[in-house]
Amino acid sequence: MLSKSCEYGLRASLYLATLDRDGFVSISTISEELDISFPFLTKIFQKLNDADLLESRRGPKGGVALTKSAEEISLYEIVVAIDGDDLFEECVLGLPGCGEAEPCPLHEQWADERDRVETMFRDSTLAELPEVRLAAVE
Repeated sequence: MLSKSCEYGLRASLYLATLDRDGFVSISTISEELDISFPFLTKIFQKLNDADLLESRRGPKGGVALTKSAEEISLYEIVVAIDGDDLFEECVLGLPGCGEAEPCPLHEQWADERDRVETMFRDSTLAELPEVRLAAVE
């Protein structure tokens, strides 16, 4: 359901949430720690930067850091920044035209599940997932 970019973006954001908020961390350090390709991670971070969830600095003390505290960043914001809101809007089967007027066979069941998933992502912040944050760096 989530793209590999989104999975990595969530892991990297959780990793950043475990760190001291005062400092910036180099993308190469995060890439090595999480075993994510540097160029791939850079593209993911660009999307998070564009969404104002991440800031970056160049230079010897540069790197990336979250723009807000972990308590203020929802998983929903990260998913939408990277994958868009298709997960929360589109047909589970990817059928064009699926909707209330012309529902696919799974439309009603997926609509309920999709709403639950959206609520879960909106209500969950980086700070609320300490076990997941630790697993993200292992």
